[in-house]
Amino acid sequence: MLIPTPIGNLGDMTIRAVEALKAADTILCEDTRTSARLLQHFGITGRTMALHEHNEDGRISQVLGMLREGKRVALISDAGTPLVSDPGYRLVRAAIAAGLPVGGVPGANAALLALTLSGLPPHPFLFLGFPPPKGAARRAAFASLRAAEAAGLSATMIWYEAPHRLVETLEDLAAVLGPREAAVARELTKRFEEVRRGTLPDLAADFTARAPRGEITIVVGPAVDTPPDAEDLDSRLRAALAGHRLKEAVAVVTAATGLPRKQVYARALLLEQ
Repeated sequence: MLIPTPIGNLGDMTIRAVEALKAADTILCEDTRTSARLLQHFGITGRTMALHEHNEDGRISQVLGMLREGKRVALISDAGTPLVSDPGYRLVRAAIAAGLPVGGVPGANAALLALTLSGLPPHPFLFLGFPPPKGAARRAAFASLRAAEAAGLSATMIWYEAPHRLVETLEDLAAVLGPREAAVARELTKRFEEVRRGTLPDLAADFTARAPRGEITIVVGPAVDTPPDAEDLDSRLRAALAGHRLKEAVAVVTAATGLPRKQVYARALLLEQ
């Protein structure tokens, strides 16, 4: 049984989730120490076992054995819905392949809450987990998405991000995707919950001036179905040149816009001067 847990406010734990955890013979936890506080709060005293990114493969055989014996096994992560940027996918796949039942309980999810609060088109949407932590790989991933948009993809996009990488990620998004509408949701359901809305460059500047803290979700609106004009090209180049060398900035903007490299390079030289 896959059971979501609150992403901040304990009041978001559902009655059904509590009942399912109380009925479980074993509760698989991403971190047993983190889960212990939650379980204690709701008077849940069942046996816990760690299941995380580094031991999931080794646990699968043992957990499948429990399920074959008729044991009730629950899976929770530190916060939110299991498998969504959290461990458990390989276990679920193995259970399905073995013909064992897999159930779940609906509940808290930061990506969906951020989407509904963003003011951006709610569907279709594309959840992409965490972007690559390294700048070059991150920009390449964003450029691939921009190429997909050029081929017809039109969706609001959602990422999780660490606070210390937020500004760099927003700058890279602005360089590749242009100054489109976006939102940054922070500390959702917690005391200092905040949702800031604006263009990607504006949000990058905003969080540069005031460093973010807490859990972060980025929501970016879909591409506008118009070719880049001179003003849009300049804004993309300025965003790219702010954090990258000329050659790299030209490569990023060329991939993002589909314009000829010579045209982008010539404009970048003029802007640098």
